Amino acid sequence: MKKLLIVLLTGFLLSACQQEQRYTQQSAEIDSVKSLFKLYNSGDFDGQKAFYADTAKLFYNVPESKPSTIDQIITIQKEEIAPFSAYSIEFTDDAVEMVLTDKGETWVNLWGVWKATLAGTDQSFEIPVHSTFQFVNGKIVKEFGYWDNSSVAMAFMELEAAEKAASDTTASN
Repeated sequence: MKKLLIVLLTGFLLSACQQEQRYTQQSAEIDSVKSLFKLYNSGDFDGQKAFYADTAKLFYNVPESKPSTIDQIITIQKEEIAPFSAYSIEFTDDAVEMVLTDKGETWVNLWGVWKATLAGTDQSFEIPVHSTFQFVNGKIVKEFGYWDNSSVAMAFMELEAAEKAASDTTASN
């Protein structure tokens, strides 16, 4: 009886020391994020809505005090990619992870590269991006996206200046 008690106590202590998994590279949430980016890459912006909670807040290069809705982001995405003949966000499987925080929150992080070609000039861009998604009950409730789009902004300013110069030359002749 004494040996049985020691074995049970040892088993209890060993099981109590085991920690829950807090990091993974395989989960339903990761699959959702990968599917979300496949939809973006294919131009199916409205299809992205299925992954978000109705009350989801999105923060793309803005502080938490300036959230957007998925509908607002889709409208912006459609406008922003219009001048490009090609665009995609590319990432490898090892650049996506899911973590369970100390507060019990589920977050998926993704690091990738946004690649695009500007129509008319064939100027290409490769911009590192980072997105992080908070999931609750299988839906995204918060998303933060960070990237430096200054090279794209500069290209648009240069294109606008060249068009203005051409217009001014034509008008003066």
